Amino acid sequence: MRQILTLIFTLLLLNVFSQSVYIVGQDYQADVKVYVVDYEYQADLLVFKVKYEYLAKENKGVWFFTDYNYQAKKLVYFCDYDYQADLKIYFVNYDYQAGWKNLAKKHLMY
Repeated sequence: MRQILTLIFTLLLLNVFSQSVYIVGQDYQADVKVYVVDYEYQADLLVFKVKYEYLAKENKGVWFFTDYNYQAKKLVYFCDYDYQADLKIYFVNYDYQAGWKNLAKKHLMY
Protein backbone atom coordinates (compact mmCIF):
# COMPACT_ATOMS: atom_id res chain seq x y z
CA MET A 1 0.00 0.00 0.00
CA ARG A 2 2.80 2.39 0.90
CA GLN A 3 4.54 1.72 -2.41
CA ILE A 4 1.37 2.48 -4.35
CA LEU A 5 0.89 5.79 -2.52
CA THR A 6 4.53 6.70 -3.13
CA LEU A 7 4.16 5.94 -6.82
CA ILE A 8 0.98 8.01 -7.14
CA PHE A 9 2.56 10.93 -5.28
CA THR A 10 5.65 10.79 -7.51
CA LEU A 11 3.58 10.78 -10.69
CA LEU A 12 1.55 13.73 -9.47
CA LEU A 13 4.70 15.69 -8.68
CA LEU A 14 6.14 14.96 -12.12
CA ASN A 15 2.98 16.29 -13.72
CA VAL A 16 2.82 19.39 -11.52
CA PHE A 17 6.44 20.44 -12.02
CA SER A 18 7.02 19.27 -15.58
CA GLN A 19 7.10 21.56 -18.57
CA SER A 20 4.73 19.70 -20.82
CA VAL A 21 3.28 21.84 -23.59
CA TYR A 22 0.71 21.44 -26.32
CA ILE A 23 0.58 23.52 -29.49
CA VAL A 24 -2.85 25.03 -30.14
CA GLY A 25 -4.12 26.28 -33.48
CA GLN A 26 -5.47 29.69 -32.43
CA ASP A 27 -3.97 32.39 -30.22
CA TYR A 28 -7.10 32.73 -28.06
CA GLN A 29 -6.75 29.05 -27.02
CA ALA A 30 -3.25 29.55 -25.64
CA ASP A 31 -1.99 30.15 -22.13
CA VAL A 32 1.20 31.59 -23.61
CA LYS A 33 1.94 32.99 -27.06
CA VAL A 34 5.52 32.27 -28.15
CA TYR A 35 7.73 33.34 -31.00
CA VAL A 36 10.84 31.47 -32.13
CA VAL A 37 13.68 33.92 -32.66
CA ASP A 38 16.62 33.50 -35.03
CA TYR A 39 19.39 34.12 -32.53
CA GLU A 40 20.03 33.08 -28.96
CA TYR A 41 20.63 36.62 -27.69
CA GLN A 42 17.09 37.64 -28.76
CA ALA A 43 15.37 35.00 -26.60
CA ASP A 44 13.73 35.23 -23.19
CA LEU A 45 13.99 31.47 -22.81
CA LEU A 46 16.32 28.88 -24.31
CA VAL A 47 14.32 25.69 -24.92
CA PHE A 48 15.44 22.10 -25.33
CA LYS A 49 12.89 19.55 -26.60
CA VAL A 50 12.86 16.09 -25.01
CA LYS A 51 11.24 12.86 -26.19
CA TYR A 52 9.93 11.75 -22.79
CA GLU A 53 7.85 13.70 -20.29
CA TYR A 54 9.81 12.58 -17.23
CA LEU A 55 12.86 14.41 -18.62
CA ALA A 56 11.04 17.76 -18.63
CA LYS A 57 11.45 18.89 -15.05
CA GLU A 58 10.65 22.16 -13.35
CA ASN A 59 10.63 25.51 -15.14
CA LYS A 60 14.07 25.39 -16.70
CA GLY A 61 13.34 25.43 -20.42
CA VAL A 62 13.26 21.69 -21.00
CA TRP A 63 9.96 21.04 -22.80
CA PHE A 64 8.00 17.95 -23.68
CA PHE A 65 5.40 18.36 -26.42
CA THR A 66 2.25 16.35 -25.73
CA ASP A 67 -0.10 14.76 -28.23
CA TYR A 68 -3.26 16.04 -26.53
CA ASN A 69 -4.11 19.33 -24.84
CA TYR A 70 -5.37 17.70 -21.63
CA GLN A 71 -1.92 16.15 -21.08
CA ALA A 72 -0.14 19.51 -21.09
CA LYS A 73 0.57 21.93 -18.32
CA LYS A 74 0.68 24.85 -20.75
CA LEU A 75 -1.04 25.48 -24.06
CA VAL A 76 1.18 27.45 -26.42
CA TYR A 77 0.57 29.21 -29.70
CA PHE A 78 3.43 29.95 -32.08
CA CYS A 79 3.07 33.51 -33.39
CA ASP A 80 4.11 34.75 -36.79
CA TYR A 81 5.64 37.98 -35.46
CA ASP A 82 7.68 38.76 -32.36
CA TYR A 83 5.45 41.67 -31.26
CA GLN A 84 2.49 39.26 -30.94
CA ALA A 85 4.28 37.01 -28.46
CA ASP A 86 4.34 36.95 -24.68
CA LEU A 87 7.55 34.94 -24.73
CA LYS A 88 10.44 34.72 -27.20
CA ILE A 89 12.20 31.36 -27.35
CA TYR A 90 15.20 29.86 -29.06
CA PHE A 91 15.62 26.10 -29.49
CA VAL A 92 19.01 24.81 -28.34
CA ASN A 93 20.77 21.56 -29.22
CA TYR A 94 21.68 20.35 -25.72
CA ASP A 95 19.78 20.21 -22.43
CA TYR A 96 22.50 21.99 -20.46
CA GLN A 97 22.02 25.06 -22.69
CA ALA A 98 18.35 25.45 -21.75
CA GLY A 99 17.34 28.14 -19.30
CA TRP A 100 15.90 31.55 -18.66
CA LYS A 101 17.60 34.66 -19.97
CA ASN A 102 14.81 37.03 -18.93
CA LEU A 103 13.73 36.06 -15.41
CA ALA A 104 10.93 38.66 -15.45
CA LYS A 105 8.99 36.36 -17.82
CA LYS A 106 9.55 33.16 -15.85
CA HIS A 107 6.06 33.39 -14.32
CA LEU A 108 4.50 32.75 -17.75
CA MET A 109 5.42 29.08 -17.61
CA TYR A 110 4.30 28.33 -14.04
